[in-house]
Amino acid sequence: MADAVVVGAGPNGLVAANVLADAGWSVEVLEAQPQPGGAVRSDRGVHPDFVNDLFSSFYPLAAASPALHALELERHGLRWSHAPAVLAHPMPDGRCPVLHRDPAATAASLDELAPGDGAAWLRLYDLWQELGPHLMQSLFTPFPPVRSGLALAAKVRAAGGLRLLRFMLLPVRRLAEEEFSAPGGPLLLTGCALHADLAPESAGSSVFGWLMAMLGQSLGFPVPEGGSQELTAALVRRLESRGGTLRCSTDVRRVVVRGGRAVAVRTADGDEVPAARAVLADVPAPALYGGMVAWEELPARLRDDMRRFQWDYATFKVDWALDGPIPWTAPQAAAAGTVHLAASVDEMTEFTARIATGRVPERPFALLGQMTTADPTRSPAGTESAWTYSHLPRRVRGDAGPDGITGSWDEREKAAFADRLEAGVERFAPGFRDLVRERRILAPQDLQDRDGNLVGGALNGGTTAVHQQLVFRPVPGTGRPETPVAGLYLASASAHPGGGVHGACGANAARAALRGHRHGRLLAPGLAAAQRLLSGPAPR
Repeated sequence: MADAVVVGAGPNGLVAANVLADAGWSVEVLEAQPQPGGAVRSDRGVHPDFVNDLFSSFYPLAAASPALHALELERHGLRWSHAPAVLAHPMPDGRCPVLHRDPAATAASLDELAPGDGAAWLRLYDLWQELGPHLMQSLFTPFPPVRSGLALAAKVRAAGGLRLLRFMLLPVRRLAEEEFSAPGGPLLLTGCALHADLAPESAGSSVFGWLMAMLGQSLGFPVPEGGSQELTAALVRRLESRGGTLRCSTDVRRVVVRGGRAVAVRTADGDEVPAARAVLADVPAPALYGGMVAWEELPARLRDDMRRFQWDYATFKVDWALDGPIPWTAPQAAAAGTVHLAASVDEMTEFTARIATGRVPERPFALLGQMTTADPTRSPAGTESAWTYSHLPRRVRGDAGPDGITGSWDEREKAAFADRLEAGVERFAPGFRDLVRERRILAPQDLQDRDGNLVGGALNGGTTAVHQQLVFRPVPGTGRPETPVAGLYLASASAHPGGGVHGACGANAARAALRGHRHGRLLAPGLAAAQRLLSGPAPR
């Protein structure tokens, strides 16, 4: 019998398993898919000569993560690679702001569009240098982040107190209007905010856009050499070197609860896998509560809270094998690993408004990855392994474009939206379509079929909006991985601090399990009481 069973071999599950193994626990990881990795996987499914990442590709949060740094994955074969430039946002007139790892180079790029905008960027970077390390430590720490929080509070006070708080609450559109005179800085910041399910007018979108942009500025957007699967492979090798075991093609359907405590899991085949000390679930909160754990084992309040749980946007992705580099009208974009595609901030607002009203956008904002530019091992010399993705409404009520897309995502609808995305690339790179040797289309259900955590194509385990962050994630409570069931811990992106490949959700869950066992008491009942106290009466 293993001390701990971890459900799910995504990055959070594998980080959790490694942390437990480092503490001397025996660990068994069970994964429903034939391969480990969750949303950190790559293959040669588009063309045998090309490596394409199935889901995630660039890992600034991994580069910043204390949890991943502590595992020293480079000692287990992981090697990082960087594109010559971090991020580009080409404009219809051929101008192009570019984010470089050298702050002076980024500032020079913005000054080309408007003198003085480079200095404005450097002021934002100076603020990041002052606050960034404390902010990231606080974000990655379970609530309450006492030590890092106190350090951050001192820095916030020194940096301007209420004025800094206002900065963090601003919509990214307003921040950009206050700081910049030309479109370059606003495009970089707003595009970074739209990595999540945030509109340019969303409260708090400024801090998310600033955080992502400054991670790129300070650390870059690194990729694993050889494909994203190499990050997963390093996590697995490290775990196995410490005695942990991994079983794939093992679909866990139920957490077995006896006497109010999680004691085992049951698979789709009916096998019961016991856990002597803890079960850690790297699954979405809606799959755990009322799914793997029956409602009768949970407080009635939680059922009402989960009814209000909000998913993030659906996602649609196209992978390509290209016969050559993308022919950007703005040549500066050719050096960037990540490219954002939208003509203006207004167009990004229109895009998010379409999603909010349930309509498939006619001009989707898209992220594009030039993977061979970032890592030359991904495809033969002179070619490019590339992808693009965009977001969609979770429930389609209509199509703002001409194709009559209904959300059935049959072959006709998938091809129509893929063509729409390719037309978006063609706007900024005429001749792009002539380079497409092969493509793979992944609609929302295709993503979920390949990774059950990506429910309806949601990438982040729940919305990034402020009402479902910190102590509100996944429901109003403590912002911690403990659950109302003793010995059961939520280790997925549905837990604080949320989506992204950083492993903090898994590391926090593992440390909570270790702490609960070390103290010789079960923390869940007290935490459930704290949740009831914080939540108050349910709205009517």
